[in-house]
Amino acid sequence: MIKAIIIDVDGVIVGEKIGFNSPYPHPEVIRRLKSIREKGITISLCTAKPHYSVQKIIEDVGLNNLHITNGGGVIIDPIDNIILKKHIIKSSDALKVIEKYLSNDVYTEFYSLEEYFIQENQKSDLTKTHTHILQREPHIVTSLIKEVKKQEIVKIMPIAKNEEDKKRLVSLFEPFKNDLTLSWGVHPVAFPHLFGIITAKGISKKQAVIEIGNTINIKPDEMLGIGDSVSDWQFIEQCGYAGAMGNASEELKDLVHKKGEQFFIGKAVDENGILDIFNFFSL
Repeated sequence: MIKAIIIDVDGVIVGEKIGFNSPYPHPEVIRRLKSIREKGITISLCTAKPHYSVQKIIEDVGLNNLHITNGGGVIIDPIDNIILKKHIIKSSDALKVIEKYLSNDVYTEFYSLEEYFIQENQKSDLTKTHTHILQREPHIVTSLIKEVKKQEIVKIMPIAKNEEDKKRLVSLFEPFKNDLTLSWGVHPVAFPHLFGIITAKGISKKQAVIEIGNTINIKPDEMLGIGDSVSDWQFIEQCGYAGAMGNASEELKDLVHKKGEQFFIGKAVDENGILDIFNFFSL
């Protein structure tokens, strides 16, 4: 029996059709989520975004429960103003990795609990795209390096231009892999850009799902995890049930087959494929 659902946001309930399912899910998806929540099933959004970027979804559906934001860096219930976890990156570690990316001309952002920051000389069309995705303007500063010492940083986000550039960014991260964690996310609106998600060591969506389960006393095998990218497997693997979107990577589709009969692949996000997954599991 499914008692909780862990849902990635971008590429799952938010797509690329502006006004249809971007920057906000389709009304039918919102209605179904609300109906499921009213049955007493916990629905936790699991995203690399900060909480304020998914606040409207949380409020409209009535999801007064814990959510995974900033790639696991923050676990929060913004309706009841409860912060279960806020994993701060050490200033010394943040300084080193940000310096590395900036010196190699990588578009870089960093995030506190309530704001995100970019350097003035990096402002570009990508800034506009990410503003649409996050539904909030960045805090623009003269120097990210100087700002590091003033903020509690929960996430650093270097952005790759494409898959080839991602390899370069991964290589640049190599000296920091023992102190920080790097994962990757995508967004249909920003493609082919890829978003690096740097958190404190050992902090990820996987770890956050475990923490939520322990807090609300729901076992992992009573959870349904739904995603669209291979990085989502880190949390879906923990769940007893798995769903993947039609637009999901082939690698993720292959991985969810490991769940045997307890998985389903729905249509693409732009066809509201998550409804297929809910139907399959009788939700």
